[in-house]
Amino acid sequence: MLSALRTTSVRSARTAFAPIGALRTKVSLPDLDWDFGDLEPSISSKINELHYLKHHQTYVNGYNQAIEQHAEAAAQGEVKKTIELQKLINFHGGGYYNHCLFWKNLAPEKQGGGEAPSASSDFGKQIAEQYGSLDNLKSITNAKLAGIQGSGWAFIVKNNENGGKLDVVTTANQDTVGGPLVPLVAIDAWEHAYYLQYQNVKADYFKAIWNVISWKEAEKRFNA
Repeated sequence: MLSALRTTSVRSARTAFAPIGALRTKVSLPDLDWDFGDLEPSISSKINELHYLKHHQTYVNGYNQAIEQHAEAAAQGEVKKTIELQKLINFHGGGYYNHCLFWKNLAPEKQGGGEAPSASSDFGKQIAEQYGSLDNLKSITNAKLAGIQGSGWAFIVKNNENGGKLDVVTTANQDTVGGPLVPLVAIDAWEHAYYLQYQNVKADYFKAIWNVISWKEAEKRFNA
């Protein structure tokens, strides 16, 4: 399903975050389950192409370079340099990981994008119990997205320390979520995710993206 341009440059994703002792492990762009134009009109083909091949690739390159330099600095006992490089690892690693979540969260409408989870499923019941309806959860998430100042992400998460309840959290830049918080849906609020198509009206992007959100993928993460 991949275009020739992408097929030649994409390989399956490898483990993003390796132990310190295995910092030579590299990452690469993940395969997509759809072609760039399949998410139109909600997200344009050109945005997906640039977002994937340019922006996501930059995080791949930055992470790979940083872990290599970190390994060299650690071998030479350069503590200060390893601390500085860890910041780059966190930033580019977060960018790599968040985008992997993001792409998998999306699906063309012909592949079920935007299709609500079954009301009889555990996931559907949890949404109804906490938020009353899926539309209300979307509205709350959009309000959180609109409140992000600068660049960042919004995540619908499952909190394993709170009985598996759902929550909506935001992070700045390429910070991600972890620990007890399981990311079910990740939405990119950086300008590169929407500006080419929606310009300064980012609220329209936040509304449109729900048409191509894969709730099937979110439900898989919820049940895992």
